[in-house]
Amino acid sequence: MKRTSDDARYDAVVVGAGAAGLACSADLLAAGLRVLLLEAGDAAGGRMRTDRVAGFTVDRGFQVFNTSYPQVKRRVRLRPLRLRPFTPGVLVHTERGPLRFTDPSRRPGEARDLLPGRLASGRDLLALSVLSARDALAPASVLRRGPDGTTREALAAAGLSPRLVETFFRPFLSGVFLEDRLETSARFFHLVWRSMLRGTLCLPAEGIGAVPAQLAARLPPDVLRTGSAVSALGPDGVVLADGRAVRSRAVVVATGQRVAAELLPGLAVPAGRTVTTLYHAVDRPPLDEPVLVVDSARRFLNTCVLTAVQPGFSTDGRALVSTSVLGSPGPSDTAAVLAALGEVYGVDPAGWEPVHRVTVPDALPAMPGAMPLSRSVRWAPGRYVCGDHRATGSVQGALASGARAARAVLADLRAGAAA
Repeated sequence: MKRTSDDARYDAVVVGAGAAGLACSADLLAAGLRVLLLEAGDAAGGRMRTDRVAGFTVDRGFQVFNTSYPQVKRRVRLRPLRLRPFTPGVLVHTERGPLRFTDPSRRPGEARDLLPGRLASGRDLLALSVLSARDALAPASVLRRGPDGTTREALAAAGLSPRLVETFFRPFLSGVFLEDRLETSARFFHLVWRSMLRGTLCLPAEGIGAVPAQLAARLPPDVLRTGSAVSALGPDGVVLADGRAVRSRAVVVATGQRVAAELLPGLAVPAGRTVTTLYHAVDRPPLDEPVLVVDSARRFLNTCVLTAVQPGFSTDGRALVSTSVLGSPGPSDTAAVLAALGEVYGVDPAGWEPVHRVTVPDALPAMPGAMPLSRSVRWAPGRYVCGDHRATGSVQGALASGARAARAVLADLRAGAAA
């Protein structure tokens, strides 16, 4: 095998420059290690990437940025992102028309649909208040150690009626978990609910790709090498797709779950959830508010007018509408979604121009009830693995997993040096 051109040996090679790989590399560098971060694509980011298509800014799948995550607070400078928030809460399209589910502590004037007899009963509102207070105030460590099961079981145990679950929680959480049976871990649900109650959902002015771009820009020169696919792990490092070898004392695989399983044969990874996002350009915005819209009939996961959140996502003054659906819909399914959007927004969508479509396989790892919320980052001596598939499927989970992998590498290298 050919050596790399610099013929150097690194303390650690990190494979994959998504959120986990960027966090791991930053922490290893901060500890004084010589690190090389290898990325197969043309830029850092993993699934957190943004493209410019036909004059529009489009993320690779609908994504929001939650400011409450501890790892975000630790690592990301928010001001340069020029964040703009979504309206707190969700608009739910029902047979009775749109109803607003909102946090009355943030916008009490918009909470009229939470009055008994509209979206929820008085008993539901009491149960929801208790659930939300507990999740918002409890330390995350307490929620992680709580009893597990499915989200559906957790909602029932909280005393929420099947009517509220089917009208709001199931359609809303389908877009969060990318599954519509509410079979996701109850503990993960409580953590997600906590983050939504405590944080603000936003979009960066340049799209979600601005977040990993900022993390990558803070790395020293020559640490990140793009266009450098790794084909295998060798006994003394990694082997690149072009046959060159890179020597390293430790290797951290920070890729998506499928590539991780290829590079680490025998690694158990969860199933992945696939989602498709459809982007339409329209002359007049069907809704002027920067709010997430869900459908109680579950004909799609969610939809929103992105340019109501970030007007700069369009360069020609037209509005950009994002709609996400499970899986990869065919032409007839797409037509049905468009018809549903016309009903939900109360407009004729015949003139909507499809400008982009993104299908993201393994957009999130499946997290069924009773599944551990974190998995070991140690794979073999000198071999480590991190990513959202080793933790909760979120930006917080990916960043935290990268931090755990860095701590494991440092501990093992120090123990080896002391032996």
